[in-house]
Amino acid sequence: MADAKYIQGKAGLEAQAVPATLPCKTLKLMANPMDGMPQAEHFKIEESTVSTELEDGHLLVQVLCMSADPYLRGQIKSAPIDAPMTLFLAGKVLKSSSPDWVVGDLFGANGPASTVQVIKLKGGMPPWKLTEHVTEEHISYGIGVLGMPGSTAYGGLIDVLKPAEKPAAPEVVFVSAASGAVGQLVGQLAKKVYGCKVIGSAGGEEKGKLLIEKFGFDHSIDYKTVQTKEEMVSKLKEVAPDGIDMYFENVGGIHFDAAFACLRKFGRVACCGVISNYNKEAGDVSALNSVNLGQTIYQCQRIEGFVCTPWLSGQRGKFLEDMSRWVKDGTLTMEETFFDGIENWVPAFQSLFTGSNKGKVVVRM
Repeated sequence: MADAKYIQGKAGLEAQAVPATLPCKTLKLMANPMDGMPQAEHFKIEESTVSTELEDGHLLVQVLCMSADPYLRGQIKSAPIDAPMTLFLAGKVLKSSSPDWVVGDLFGANGPASTVQVIKLKGGMPPWKLTEHVTEEHISYGIGVLGMPGSTAYGGLIDVLKPAEKPAAPEVVFVSAASGAVGQLVGQLAKKVYGCKVIGSAGGEEKGKLLIEKFGFDHSIDYKTVQTKEEMVSKLKEVAPDGIDMYFENVGGIHFDAAFACLRKFGRVACCGVISNYNKEAGDVSALNSVNLGQTIYQCQRIEGFVCTPWLSGQRGKFLEDMSRWVKDGTLTMEETFFDGIENWVPAFQSLFTGSNKGKVVVRM
């Protein structure tokens, strides 16, 4: 006899039967292209069924959206062939064998790119509960502002860059890839929570307007009009003649070199991404940046790399509570680019490198 599940609907709780198996689609990697843009032929969509029987401490979930993020380019170069891509997901619980989760709970997770799956709650990074922070209508926030990008922005700004709380004058922060999933949040937090002067780099006039008119940045730089480090330094000096105090690194290349050249005494750099290098083959010398160690010593500067895990897992800070509050009170606004269907994951991923996306790229199931 089928188990009973309950889903939250407009009319309340309605009973539905869970069949013994559910259909599933999985995105699998079929080749490891080392350079250039990954193409559709490097992947396949495999159809299967998933058993709905659960062992203790497991969840049966329906994935409502999948993430496409730049860092996955590294996974594509090295992950096993004919195996599911591992990426960030958000969705709802269909069945639970854990007292901490109930049917209808919303979640975020890092796991296989499968539309229906069983999540083991012990071992690895557990899913994070979104039920109190977001509705199903905005479940995409679970892979955005309330997921990896949000925790990256939160931890990178608050705990790595550490803006001064009561500076004599507003500190200046420069954000690369500022219209992307992480950059849009970094700039808004720096401006609206810490009162910083915020400069963002983005590609094209339309994205530049988005930074200023929607996100509240003070200045935007169109990186498509810049070819060299010296030109980027000139652009920065136009809007920050005395230099910058903080740089949030998402791009690498001339962005880093120019930001470092403009970094003031006690300046800080938070490094979480180098998207300009992701499609280059390992060993490509054009992917390297130079650092003047003497400058870091005598100017008392700090360059720190980090990943989102401590904040996303709740080991540091109050990421979910703080970010969901800032979303609800209007401090943060989000831009999202949607693609529909797991079959469109590859075009969604490619948009990150062509610049056709705005904000967080979301693949809806």
